[in-house]
Order: sequence, then C-alpha cells, then structure tokens
Amino acid sequence: MPEGEQQVPQENAAAKSTLWELFRSDHPAVVTVLSIFAALVVGAVLIVISDQPTRDAAKYFFSAPGDTFSFGWKAISQAYAALFQGAILDPSALSSGSASKILGPLSETLVAATPLILAGLSVTLAFRVGLFNIGAQGQMLIAAIFSGYIGFAWHLPVVIHLLIAVIGGIVGGALWGGIAGWLKAKTGAHEVITTIMLNYVAIGIINYLLGVHGFQAKPYQNAISPPIDGNARFWLLPFGLGNNLRVNASFIVAILATFFVWWLLTRSTIGFRFRAVGANQNAAKTAGMSISRAYITAMLIVGALAGLAGAAQVLGPNGAVTADADAGMGFDAITVALLGRGSAVGTFWAGLLFGALRAGGVQMLASTSTPQDLVQIIQSLIVLFIAAPGLVRLVFRLRQTDHGGMAVEAKGWNG
Repeated sequence: MPEGEQQVPQENAAAKSTLWELFRSDHPAVVTVLSIFAALVVGAVLIVISDQPTRDAAKYFFSAPGDTFSFGWKAISQAYAALFQGAILDPSALSSGSASKILGPLSETLVAATPLILAGLSVTLAFRVGLFNIGAQGQMLIAAIFSGYIGFAWHLPVVIHLLIAVIGGIVGGALWGGIAGWLKAKTGAHEVITTIMLNYVAIGIINYLLGVHGFQAKPYQNAISPPIDGNARFWLLPFGLGNNLRVNASFIVAILATFFVWWLLTRSTIGFRFRAVGANQNAAKTAGMSISRAYITAMLIVGALAGLAGAAQVLGPNGAVTADADAGMGFDAITVALLGRGSAVGTFWAGLLFGALRAGGVQMLASTSTPQDLVQIIQSLIVLFIAAPGLVRLVFRLRQTDHGGMAVEAKGWNG
C-alpha cells in the first residue's frame, strides 16, 4: 500500500489519542468544563428535592419506584429546558419567523453578560497585579452617577452625547478605584478593606442624590433620576430586526475591553510590570519597578473598566439612574473573574455563561416552579469546583499532569 494511504489513518489515530489524553488529564479547560457539568448535576439533585410531585411519589417509592424517577426526570428536564429557552433559543419561536422572538433569548443573555464581562475584567486585572478588587459595586455606582447625570442633564448632538457620557462613567469609576489604589500605595491600607468601605460610601452617595431635586425625577416621589436622553443611549443591536431586542452597542464595548485587557497584560510594557508585581513584589522592586505606581495605575484602569460596566447599565437597558444600578453584578464579577482563571478571554466566556444563567433563570422561574435562586447556587458550585481541582480529579478520575492542578492556577493568576 502506498505510503500516503497509510499516513492518514495514523494521523487520525494520533489525533484521537491526543484528544483522549486531553480529556483524561486535569488540563484547566477540562477542569472548567467538568466543574460546570458537576454543578449542573448537583443542581439537578436540588431540583428533584424541591419538586413537590417528586417528593410525593417518593413516599411510596418501594411500591412504585418508576413514579419517583419519572417525576424527577420531568422536573429536571423542564427546568433545564426552560433555562436553555430563556438563555439561547426557544425552538417554538422558529415557526413564527419573527427575528425578535428567535433572537430574544440570546439578546437577553448578551444584555446580562455585558456588565458582568466589564466588571469581571476589572477584577481579573486586579488579580494579575496581586490585588483583590471587591469594589466593583461602588465603582459601578459612581460611574452610574457620572454617566447618568451627563445623560439626562446635558443635551448634546448624537454620538457626541453618548461618547461624553461613557467617558464620564470611565472617569467616575477610575476615580473611585484610584482612591483605593492610592491608599494601598501610600499608606499600605489593604485594598479589600478600602474597596468594601468605598462601596458603602458610594451607596450612600447615590441614595442621597436620588433624593435631591435636580437629580431626582419629578414629581420627586420615587428614588429614580430623569430618563436618559435618547442621544446618550447605546444603540440597539442588531439593526433592523425588531424593537423588542434589548442588546445594544455596549456589548461591542465589552468585546473591545476584552481585547484591550488581553493586549495590556500580554503585549504591553505596563502589563509586564503588572504581572511582575503580581508574581513577586520584592523581585519587581529589585528590578527597579515602582510598586506604588503599579498599584495606582492598575486601580485606575480597574476602576475605569468597572465604570464602563456602570455606564453600560445606565445608558443601556436601565435608561435611568437607580439605587440598584449595579444590579448585584459588582460581586458577581468576582465569581466571573475566578471562573475566567485570570485570563481576559476566559473572563469574557465566563461572563457569557453567567449572563446566560441570569437570563435563563427568569424563564425558568416563569415556566416552572423551580426557584430562581437555583441559578445562584449553580454559579457558586461552579466556582467551588474550580477552586477545588483535586475534588474534580477525584470525582472524574482525571490523571494529574504538569499542565493541571493548582500549579497552573498559580501561574494563571501571576502570569
């Protein structure tokens, strides 16, 4: 047989062997996928436990075990089907031919994912410098104040108004993050403490402003600002597919921010200094790097990224400033960054996953009796399994390699 005809099967066998070895190893990608799967399995158990028909059938399990399994499977399949329909696609909408109905679930996923990605990037960048940014909530709220005020109080031409409002949010977030960075660099105050305290200060400021005439909407009965001017709102995407889709141009901003953080950490001199300080502060200082400057610069950029998340909320789906403008995403961003393993691209995909869980959770609650809190449990379990790779290796009998385990995680955070 000619040599060329024997080479193809050999290459296929090598490819299959490589894939099998990858699946059996504790490669970070494999651990992440299996962590998500394990979280869904535990979530399925909780669905069965919380389902009333299944519990009723369990009372006579030994006389008719099939009923318990039947009701349990029905509860699990309906809950996860509703989660998929609310996050990705509702198959029943395909027959309608309406782009709005077909793309509606995906649109809601992208709307929920956008601020998670931006805030997650801020936490990820702080991780790589050896900092723990707990202040994304406060940075988002201050950015919402800046962007919101420019959005409803100023009246500028289209494009210019949006651009200045976004810049206002960036400045507000950078200011709030920069305070924590300055305190860390000049006084040694731990960033976890200062950012948490700044969160409370930001909450107090926005609550105060929403009770002040000029920032509060007439007739001054509700804690909400006047609506954002149309020229300062992010444009809806995709164009020409209906007005019911809420996804807007802020998602494009999230993609650009992801590329920026990737470039900053992997291709720029500043990013190299950030990673050096995060990996070994003493070695970086010996090499002539300014630790104080790295902390302040990093927290300015971190705050700016969280500020983009706040601007995306106010200038996007919210359309006004409210006391809960961050929608709890400031703390969810921490789990997104942990799932992203200190990588900009990983944080982007983690934000999409958590956005899908948020969007699908609404549909799951509306279509089934499954509580929406299950989504929070699944998110927490994903991070728990990722933080314990040894447990994942034990459960799925993965073979430990030089590319997996905690060593890789340490390299991921520190560069």
